[in-house]
Amino acid sequence: MKTSLSSAPIVTRFAPSPTGLLHAGHARTALLAWRRAREAGGRFLLRIEDIDTTRCKPEYEAAILEDFAWLGLDWDSEPRRQSEHFAEYARVLDALRSRGLLYPCFCTREEIAREISAADAAPHGPEGAIYPGICAAIPLALAAARIARGEPHAWRLRMNDAVATTGPLTYEEDGCGTIRCDPAAFGDVVLSRKETPASYHLCVTHDDAFQGVSVVTRGEDLRAATDIHRLLQALMGWPEPRYAHHPLMLDSTGRRLAKRDGSLSLRALRQSGMTPAEVLEMVERV
Repeated sequence: MKTSLSSAPIVTRFAPSPTGLLHAGHARTALLAWRRAREAGGRFLLRIEDIDTTRCKPEYEAAILEDFAWLGLDWDSEPRRQSEHFAEYARVLDALRSRGLLYPCFCTREEIAREISAADAAPHGPEGAIYPGICAAIPLALAAARIARGEPHAWRLRMNDAVATTGPLTYEEDGCGTIRCDPAAFGDVVLSRKETPASYHLCVTHDDAFQGVSVVTRGEDLRAATDIHRLLQALMGWPEPRYAHHPLMLDSTGRRLAKRDGSLSLRALRQSGMTPAEVLEMVERV
């Protein structure tokens, strides 16, 4: 079932992870989302995607808020912190498990790599080699016993069953129209693991639905992930937002900006003497 948000007021969001300082590429995403909401008289939300509790730091969240204040980009309502909502994500996982759409995977990364390297022609998807389904056929009773013994495990989506449940999927992309999805190309994606109780894919789709986000603005590098997000939206009966993927900002060598590129962090640009207006003009020109 396809639920649309097209008749609702525009709601956009910027959702950084506090694992480092924001750079100019982040400012581009934030500006595009902020402007779209403000010009339409809609709402712009700030979400802190801090599900990776080992890498996310309070000082980086503080820096995000400081950078936003410096740029002059305001947001509506209090920022949503994903680390405060693991119980909500757990309920989604429970719902998918109850429908037989998840299975526990006990493989280590090393075991998966060995299995893939031993295959003559391991299939690859948008995120690299596809998980070969080592644990997919483990009997439920045996899997339950291993979980009860405390064996570390992740929860994977039974992709073929999920795709069969939803049928063909599409999404609406600004400037491109209707795009057909191919979530099966990702294989049995992980939706939860020990160190991260809920995956990015699950959390972002849940929160976009919960917060009523109607336009998702993000970099081109996340376009492929939209196929997984549409699948989860369809499985859970969540609304379908529009998508606006923009070109990435690149460094002097042609690589996309990353948080390791300290020279283009917003803090470094501010310390170099650039004004907020100059930074926003720079990122808008890309």
